[in-house]
Amino acid sequence: MNNSVTNTARLLWAGLRALLVLTLVTGVVYPLVVTGIAQAAFHNKANGSETKAEGKVVGSSLIGQQGYSLDYFQGRPANGLGTNSVNTRYKLILSGATNLAADNKVLIKQVKDAQAAVVKDNSVPGYTVTPSQVPADAVTSSGSGLDPDISPAYAELQVHRVAAKNDLSVAQVEKLVKDHTTGRTLGFIGEPRVNVLELNIALKDLTKGS
Repeated sequence: MNNSVTNTARLLWAGLRALLVLTLVTGVVYPLVVTGIAQAAFHNKANGSETKAEGKVVGSSLIGQQGYSLDYFQGRPANGLGTNSVNTRYKLILSGATNLAADNKVLIKQVKDAQAAVVKDNSVPGYTVTPSQVPADAVTSSGSGLDPDISPAYAELQVHRVAAKNDLSVAQVEKLVKDHTTGRTLGFIGEPRVNVLELNIALKDLTKGS
């Protein structure tokens, strides 16, 4: 009987020691090491890829923003976003796609309305946009609804409007788009893209200096 109790106590103590050691290694040491490496080697990415303007964080280069005035470049639609119905205290935004089929009447109407708006908003004196010029990313949301980038074609479509709204030349705004166009990753992965937040920050800087 005594041996049984002793053995049980010994096993429990060994299990407790193993728990404490593993908790220390996996719950404290490992996270600190990984965090240290991330802060040292990938500081900006580890902190959310923050984008700053005038010394302040204005967003993340990984997350698109809505609500830009027509003085600025517009991002992709965010029809897949909805309000959080559970944690209403913080009014969080949910990311996601519309999950509507290509022949869904609601989606078709959204696309047609978006196309009409793009044509209207970007047609300025001396430059008229036609429906055939409107690229797909101008009228459809991404899978997350938070895509921070637009295609160079959509950025170029907005150049004349942005130039007119900000009293800039078309050449100035075209150069701005070109300077902020990122090519395919490693030359073959993905598509060329333009980060809307970074482009608008550069536009704001340009208007201040003009």
